[in-house]
Amino acid sequence: MSEARRPVLIQGGMGVGVSGWRLARAVAETGQLGVVSGTALDVTLARRLQLGDPGGHLRRALACFPVPEIAERVLGRYFVPGGTAGGVPYRPVPRLGLRGHRARDELAVVANFAEVFLAKEGHDGLVGINFLEKIQLATPAAAYGAMLAGADYVLMGAGIPAEIPRLLDDLAEHRPGRISVPVAGGEGHTIGLDPVHLLGRRLEPLARPRFLAIVSSHVLAAYLARSPQTEPDGFVIETPVAGGHSAPPRGRMVLDAAGEPVYGPRDDADAGKVAALGLPFWLAGGYGTPGGLERARAAGAEGIQVGSAFALCRESGLDPRLRRRLRRRAGHVRNDPRASPTGFPFKVAAVAGTLSEEEVYQARPRLCDLGYLRTPYQKKDGSLGYRCPAEPVDVYVRKGRPAEEADGRRCLCNGLLAAIGLGQHRADGYAEPPLLTLGQDTGFLDGLPDDHSAADVVARILLGARL
Repeated sequence: MSEARRPVLIQGGMGVGVSGWRLARAVAETGQLGVVSGTALDVTLARRLQLGDPGGHLRRALACFPVPEIAERVLGRYFVPGGTAGGVPYRPVPRLGLRGHRARDELAVVANFAEVFLAKEGHDGLVGINFLEKIQLATPAAAYGAMLAGADYVLMGAGIPAEIPRLLDDLAEHRPGRISVPVAGGEGHTIGLDPVHLLGRRLEPLARPRFLAIVSSHVLAAYLARSPQTEPDGFVIETPVAGGHSAPPRGRMVLDAAGEPVYGPRDDADAGKVAALGLPFWLAGGYGTPGGLERARAAGAEGIQVGSAFALCRESGLDPRLRRRLRRRAGHVRNDPRASPTGFPFKVAAVAGTLSEEEVYQARPRLCDLGYLRTPYQKKDGSLGYRCPAEPVDVYVRKGRPAEEADGRRCLCNGLLAAIGLGQHRADGYAEPPLLTLGQDTGFLDGLPDDHSAADVVARILLGARL
């Protein structure tokens, strides 16, 4: 990887939609790596089109999609001139699954293209996209859409992204790309995309984006670096205090008096062992200060990844009112071992009126109508099914899992969409409540104005560090 194109600061990919194109573009314009979240971009694009696409940004991006008829089909399905009336439910999008679905793939490709296109528009800075290994069913189509728009980097965590280097190689040449998907109780399956079949033509080869694996341990980094087929172009090493999901502690999980996972020495990544792999790396989770950058560089890192400081800036995708309330409540963040359907601990910010409050959680009718965190399983008759611990408990139990696995699970899909102002309004009048997340180390707030910008974050870290 050319050192000339290595950023010192990576703006973390925060989903759903917190790291949108406006934030990524603002960071890229400072000369650092701006990153859009690739999580659930299909539904965010569809809902913004149904709101009338204020400003016309999405339509401008779609007008540049290389196969106009595909973009036109997406617009025809979802665009509502002037926007739908307030309180009208959003039209659903096709749910992720192992079986092929052309409309679903078209929407995913177009949505990821549009987000990266807008983030890259008007400058020559670096733009990346962040995906989650836990949402494998979305990855091939999403990655291809981002690559069509010229994404410079792909970042992925929340699992072991061993097959992503090969997938990017294949998609860059418009070859069919596939990755493995585990199926509980059955044989493994794959999910993929055939670009030529989808587009109806073969385009010129694409620039292959650099791939950064987001990991929490030097052991996993060494595992991925063992082979050219799995080796990424670099790593982001994330500590447990980072916002959103974090890896569970190694070994048996032990909770402290507050009910949070206890991390010990085994959970500390050895930066020296990562450096010995010979690949560039960045440190994340509690490093978003000038002193944090100095510590990272002293440990051999290229720099740092910063999320929470950008989540609270003006260009963040968070609903502005929720963003201001979240800033006031920074420091009131719990690493909840049960909130996420993934089974990974998840940072839940305690903000009134959100799913952090037990009464709000209990009042929400349990349902799983978006399904990004569903996992496939094989039924007794050999057919495939999908289940999520956040769905109704009796439904989850009928799918062969114990009820206690569903206890306390929040619907991250709907809650995070509500946090960016795209919450569903049900036909019965019920509006989905938001769910907010933030990192647990709030030192990044020192020295930042109350209504800070992305450029303020970059300047404070880079100008304040003694490098």
